[in-house]
Amino acid sequence: MVNTMEFKVDGMSCSGCSSRLEKSLGEIPGLTAVTASHETGAVRVTTSDVALPRSAVETVIEETGFDVVRG
Repeated sequence: MVNTMEFKVDGMSCSGCSSRLEKSLGEIPGLTAVTASHETGAVRVTTSDVALPRSAVETVIEETGFDVVRG
């Protein structure tokens, strides 16, 4: 089962920011794809056959130095 989650993220101001966030998120076991765009402030992650809580991804985003926009 493929599961895709999207996040709105503040603080990505350049392609280096996007790349850094993609690298950090890519270290989460079970993720099959990660895309971060500084232009839109959007992050999309895809898992396959893994029950990954949304909060786990949000924690990595915040630990990397960015803010998750909630609500």
